[in-house]
Amino acid sequence: MRSMICDRASKIPYSGIRRIFERASTITNAIHLEAGEPDMLTPAYIREAAKTAMDAGATHYTSSAGTIELRKAIANKLKRENNLDYDSSSEIIVAAGANTALSLAFLTLVDSGSEVLVPDPGWANYEPGVSLTGAVPVGYSLLEQNDFRPNVEELEKLVTKRTKVLLVNSPSNPTGGVFSSEDLRRMADFAVKHDLAVVSDEVYEKIVYDGTEAQSIASFPSMKERTVVVNALSKTYAMTGWRLGYAATTNNIASAMTKLHSCIASCASSVSQAAAVAALNGPQTDVQKMVSEFKMRRDYFVEALNQISGFHCRKPRGAFYAFANVSELSESSEALVLEILDKAGVVSVPGSAFGAHGEGYIRFSYAASMDNLKEAVRRLEKWRQDRSR
Repeated sequence: MRSMICDRASKIPYSGIRRIFERASTITNAIHLEAGEPDMLTPAYIREAAKTAMDAGATHYTSSAGTIELRKAIANKLKRENNLDYDSSSEIIVAAGANTALSLAFLTLVDSGSEVLVPDPGWANYEPGVSLTGAVPVGYSLLEQNDFRPNVEELEKLVTKRTKVLLVNSPSNPTGGVFSSEDLRRMADFAVKHDLAVVSDEVYEKIVYDGTEAQSIASFPSMKERTVVVNALSKTYAMTGWRLGYAATTNNIASAMTKLHSCIASCASSVSQAAAVAALNGPQTDVQKMVSEFKMRRDYFVEALNQISGFHCRKPRGAFYAFANVSELSESSEALVLEILDKAGVVSVPGSAFGAHGEGYIRFSYAASMDNLKEAVRRLEKWRQDRSR
């Protein structure tokens, strides 16, 4: 009997993050530092808004583009915080998480054989998301010696006649790097020069430290009309399970994305959308508290990690990941992650899961409790001592 699985499905590798997660599920009392998920509860006022919406009967289909109330809240947020003007009725689409919004953007912007410039290391779902469209992901390097920022001269060497899209992610998962205003200006000029569309993943924009500001590339001259801004509520408001993201772009791109969304998912959750309105329109003090907590955890964990022989980690300026250079300890980051999991009971993610330039690194999420971070450090120190004997 011939295989029933098509090439598209069989060629997509299983997520390196999920693979480690499944292995970790067999380890008793493991310390989980692999997931990009805040350990805090969704703020109470957001949860109350969801309860109110359910009691009021907001449990039915919405427009495939999202409720107009939420799209207005998103447009107001983009104007207030990013100085971007979007028409809430035609230039914003609500999706079931940023991942869905990214997939819709790729499906809309590229054809089979097109090329998409993606960050390397970059989030593990970028390359599969591009490949599922039949397009080809082409990695551009984010190197530690350049503070994990892009090199536009390299982009010039990678661009071809088939290149259609430039993917930007700042603050970055997995590196925690933040692109400077000058980086973004040069990338914007590059996109205009080569007539490229830009997909800008901005889900970590609020999680920045030490006076760092995360700027949207769409705010640069001539960029709004060629950019799809993708964002979500998952990281900012501890709403990962609510599955609520959005995209802001031109009328024609948003219309095409909405048409595809109606075929794939009909609409995002009506209850989650009601909660999102409250999140965006409500007080932002809970967000500020979360970021302050993440900063405290970052300062502790990165300093402690750097005290362990063989670990070298730059202090990230955004997101909530420590991307540690462990090239002294192993030629294979995956083998090292599995060793640390089996011997120390600490769950992390191999840098190789994020692209070729991620090899030699391990990603730890410090969106975990301080108690768990301290226990993870204790276990890592003991494992390193035992390994050196």
